[in-house]
Amino acid sequence: MRIVLVGPPGAGKGTQATRLAETLRVPHISTGDLFRANISQQTELGKLAKSYMDAGNLVPDEVTIAMAKDRMEQPDAENGFLLDGFPRNVSQAQALDEVLESEGIKLDAVLDLEAPEEEVVKRIAGRRVCRNESAHVFHVSYNQPAKEGVCDVCGGELYQRDDDSEETVRKRLEVYHTQTEPIIDYYKAQGLVVTISAMGAVDEITGRALEALKRDDA
Repeated sequence: MRIVLVGPPGAGKGTQATRLAETLRVPHISTGDLFRANISQQTELGKLAKSYMDAGNLVPDEVTIAMAKDRMEQPDAENGFLLDGFPRNVSQAQALDEVLESEGIKLDAVLDLEAPEEEVVKRIAGRRVCRNESAHVFHVSYNQPAKEGVCDVCGGELYQRDDDSEETVRKRLEVYHTQTEPIIDYYKAQGLVVTISAMGAVDEITGRALEALKRDDA
């Protein structure tokens, strides 16, 4: 299957992408991994992306698209892939369609993970990370440490990362609503969107997604 995974920050896309890709036996292709791999391997695309990043600028769509195209052409993606974090906007979605069409293939589904905005804020803003190298993650509501502010594993100090603050989370959600969410309507027009709730236990959400994809594929 060839799937695009979308949803707001905090909906659990990374966790579900890993689990779904493993079950469906297709590679999980995330934007972050693409950038890290190209930069660490010093590919031409990686050098180009790094030049923009070092200058404090956004990497242009065409560079991101070229990286994604190169990854989707690898042998392990011959029978499918799961895209996570790409496309991020309608222009990238249109470019992806053109890339796939040129290869004579198409997407099977766009899996939309839905979660209420206040739940997303609660999930992210409640995270606390250990300052030590282990960087173990706890949560003020869902995974509390035995002693407040102290890592259960190594005794390090727990803190809230700047990008996990409520103000930052709400800004990230605003960017999602204005830039990424419109791709859902774009793909709905193609009859590709499968929407599921991202609420509940991780296993429940995975099962829900697999069942929805199975129905969509039927």
